[in-house]
Amino acid sequence: MDLLLHQIVSGLATGGIYASVALALVMIYQATHLVNFAQGEIAMFATYICWSLIQAGLPYWAAFFLTVLIAFAGGVLIQRVIMRPVENAPVLSVVIVFIGLLVIFNSVAGWIYSYTIKPFPSPFPERALFDNSYIGPHELGAMMVTLVVLALVFAFFRFTPLGLAMRAAAQNPVSSRLVGVRVSWMLALGWGLASAIGSIAGMMVAPIVYLEPNMMGGILLYAFAGALLGGIDNPWGAVVGGFLVGVIENVVGVYLGTELKFTAALVIIVTVLVAKPSGLFGRPHVARV
Repeated sequence: MDLLLHQIVSGLATGGIYASVALALVMIYQATHLVNFAQGEIAMFATYICWSLIQAGLPYWAAFFLTVLIAFAGGVLIQRVIMRPVENAPVLSVVIVFIGLLVIFNSVAGWIYSYTIKPFPSPFPERALFDNSYIGPHELGAMMVTLVVLALVFAFFRFTPLGLAMRAAAQNPVSSRLVGVRVSWMLALGWGLASAIGSIAGMMVAPIVYLEPNMMGGILLYAFAGALLGGIDNPWGAVVGGFLVGVIENVVGVYLGTELKFTAALVIIVTVLVAKPSGLFGRPHVARV
């Protein structure tokens, strides 16, 4: 029983990271109706930027917040320079752009930093809180950071005029333009926010998986499974799905073997697509034919 409880609590910690990336995926999906395959690589590259700032002598939290700002600006720049010209292009063209971004970020990171695994520091103390044996200090700290980020994002979209404008632009761009919302810039801000959230997830997971150009590949798969499970068009459903996938991954790894962790994520993806494509909290799309 203690082993199961430990895996559930630990799974919630890693699930928080999946939830952050899942939220970033959903934000881009709402704007483009496509999955951003480069989301993980953008987060990875931002984590390398944080590592470089720390190596240059900046304190961890100064490097952390500066990296979030850089990631936000980078996301806005990607939307304005790369994605805006292909907004009305065929779906396949946009997918190819996403794949191209993935390869570019991965290759540039390997070229600049090499493919050697690097340790990434954790800002949290080595001793577990209250000497508990269920969750490590970094896992607990990462979960707290993730919950704070998710709460801030919720408050931003729920209570601020800019957040409401971004939601409107993503859900109904035509009507938003009619009431004066600058849809293109709202989408750019959405890309920036998604990149910033992804960068936080990358910095939280790097001390666990170590820093290297391919570190976010598995994380993106689990986050995608979480987004589908909760509902790819429902941001908060995707967050819940990310936490659920984290728990499922840990339980499967302990009782069925670590070799089946990736298989579990793929089973979740296939099962959701076959049984309930809208996810647990998504709304089914009905179209007149």
